[in-house]
Amino acid sequence: MGVAVKVTWVVVVAMMCILVASPTGVEGVTCGDVTSSMMPCITYLRGTSGLAPSCCTGVKKLNSAAKTTKDRRTACTCLITASKSFTGINYGLAAGLPSKCGVSIPYKISPSTDCTKVN
Repeated sequence: MGVAVKVTWVVVVAMMCILVASPTGVEGVTCGDVTSSMMPCITYLRGTSGLAPSCCTGVKKLNSAAKTTKDRRTACTCLITASKSFTGINYGLAAGLPSKCGVSIPYKISPSTDCTKVN
Protein backbone atom coordinates (compact mmCIF):
# COMPACT_ATOMS: atom_id res chain seq x y z
CA MET A 1 0.00 0.00 0.00
CA GLY A 2 1.45 3.39 -1.00
CA VAL A 3 2.21 6.14 1.49
CA ALA A 4 -0.51 8.42 0.06
CA VAL A 5 -3.13 5.69 0.43
CA LYS A 6 -2.03 4.98 4.02
CA VAL A 7 -2.16 8.68 4.89
CA THR A 8 -5.62 8.98 3.31
CA TRP A 9 -6.90 6.03 5.33
CA VAL A 10 -5.43 7.43 8.54
CA VAL A 11 -7.20 10.75 7.89
CA VAL A 12 -10.49 8.98 7.11
CA VAL A 13 -10.30 6.83 10.25
CA ALA A 14 -9.37 9.83 12.40
CA MET A 15 -12.29 11.85 11.03
CA MET A 16 -14.66 8.93 11.59
CA CYS A 17 -13.48 8.73 15.22
CA ILE A 18 -14.09 12.45 15.63
CA LEU A 19 -17.58 12.12 14.16
CA VAL A 20 -18.45 9.15 16.35
CA ALA A 21 -17.06 10.80 19.49
CA SER A 22 -18.70 14.17 18.90
CA PRO A 23 -21.74 14.95 21.03
CA THR A 24 -25.11 14.44 19.41
CA GLY A 25 -27.37 17.40 18.91
CA VAL A 26 -24.48 19.79 18.28
CA GLU A 27 -25.43 22.16 15.53
CA GLY A 28 -23.10 23.66 13.01
CA VAL A 29 -20.57 22.45 10.50
CA THR A 30 -17.47 20.67 11.80
CA CYS A 31 -14.20 19.79 10.11
CA GLY A 32 -15.33 16.17 10.37
CA ASP A 33 -18.40 17.06 8.29
CA VAL A 34 -16.21 18.80 5.73
CA THR A 35 -13.75 15.92 5.50
CA SER A 36 -16.39 13.22 5.18
CA SER A 37 -18.27 15.25 2.55
CA MET A 38 -15.15 15.96 0.51
CA MET A 39 -13.28 12.62 0.66
CA PRO A 40 -14.96 11.33 -2.52
CA CYS A 41 -13.47 14.35 -4.35
CA ILE A 42 -9.78 13.75 -3.58
CA THR A 43 -8.92 11.77 -6.72
CA TYR A 44 -10.71 14.34 -8.89
CA LEU A 45 -8.91 17.21 -7.15
CA ARG A 46 -5.61 15.46 -7.79
CA GLY A 47 -6.53 15.10 -11.45
CA THR A 48 -6.34 11.30 -11.33
CA SER A 49 -10.02 10.58 -12.04
CA GLY A 50 -13.18 12.14 -13.36
CA LEU A 51 -15.76 13.87 -11.21
CA ALA A 52 -17.64 11.17 -9.29
CA PRO A 53 -21.34 11.64 -8.49
CA SER A 54 -20.52 10.94 -4.82
CA CYS A 55 -18.20 13.96 -4.85
CA CYS A 56 -21.00 16.29 -5.96
CA THR A 57 -23.34 14.69 -3.43
CA GLY A 58 -20.84 15.61 -0.70
CA VAL A 59 -20.37 19.15 -2.06
CA LYS A 60 -24.14 19.71 -2.13
CA LYS A 61 -24.58 18.23 1.35
CA LEU A 62 -21.87 20.49 2.74
CA ASN A 63 -23.30 23.54 1.00
CA SER A 64 -26.75 22.81 2.44
CA ALA A 65 -25.33 22.32 5.94
CA ALA A 66 -23.43 25.64 5.93
CA LYS A 67 -26.43 27.80 6.77
CA THR A 68 -24.84 30.51 8.91
CA THR A 69 -21.81 32.77 8.52
CA LYS A 70 -20.09 30.77 11.26
CA ASP A 71 -20.81 27.51 9.37
CA ARG A 72 -19.49 28.95 6.10
CA ARG A 73 -16.34 30.25 7.80
CA THR A 74 -15.78 26.89 9.49
CA ALA A 75 -16.29 25.04 6.20
CA CYS A 76 -13.91 27.45 4.45
CA THR A 77 -11.21 27.06 7.10
CA CYS A 78 -11.54 23.28 7.11
CA LEU A 79 -11.44 23.09 3.31
CA ILE A 80 -8.31 25.22 3.11
CA THR A 81 -6.59 23.30 5.92
CA ALA A 82 -7.53 19.94 4.42
CA SER A 83 -6.42 20.98 0.93
CA LYS A 84 -2.97 21.82 2.30
CA SER A 85 -2.66 18.43 4.00
CA PHE A 86 -3.14 16.44 0.78
CA THR A 87 -0.36 16.38 -1.78
CA GLY A 88 -1.07 16.96 -5.43
CA ILE A 89 -4.25 19.04 -5.11
CA ASN A 90 -4.96 21.00 -8.28
CA TYR A 91 -6.31 24.32 -6.96
CA GLY A 92 -7.79 25.16 -10.35
CA LEU A 93 -9.97 22.06 -10.09
CA ALA A 94 -10.72 22.88 -6.44
CA ALA A 95 -11.84 26.43 -7.27
CA GLY A 96 -14.15 25.15 -10.02
CA LEU A 97 -15.58 22.23 -8.05
CA PRO A 98 -18.62 24.01 -6.56
CA SER A 99 -19.86 25.21 -9.95
CA LYS A 100 -19.14 21.79 -11.52
CA CYS A 101 -21.48 20.36 -8.88
CA GLY A 102 -24.13 23.05 -9.40
CA VAL A 103 -23.64 25.03 -6.20
CA SER A 104 -22.37 28.51 -5.44
CA ILE A 105 -20.17 29.34 -2.47
CA PRO A 106 -19.14 32.85 -1.37
CA TYR A 107 -15.38 32.22 -1.60
CA LYS A 108 -12.74 30.61 -3.79
CA ILE A 109 -11.20 27.36 -2.59
CA SER A 110 -7.60 28.49 -2.54
CA PRO A 111 -4.76 28.45 -0.02
CA SER A 112 -4.82 32.27 -0.10
CA THR A 113 -8.51 32.62 0.84
CA ASP A 114 -9.13 34.62 4.02
CA CYS A 115 -11.95 32.67 5.62
CA THR A 116 -12.55 35.38 8.23
CA LYS A 117 -14.05 37.50 5.42
CA VAL A 118 -16.58 34.87 4.33
CA ASN A 119 -20.19 35.84 5.07
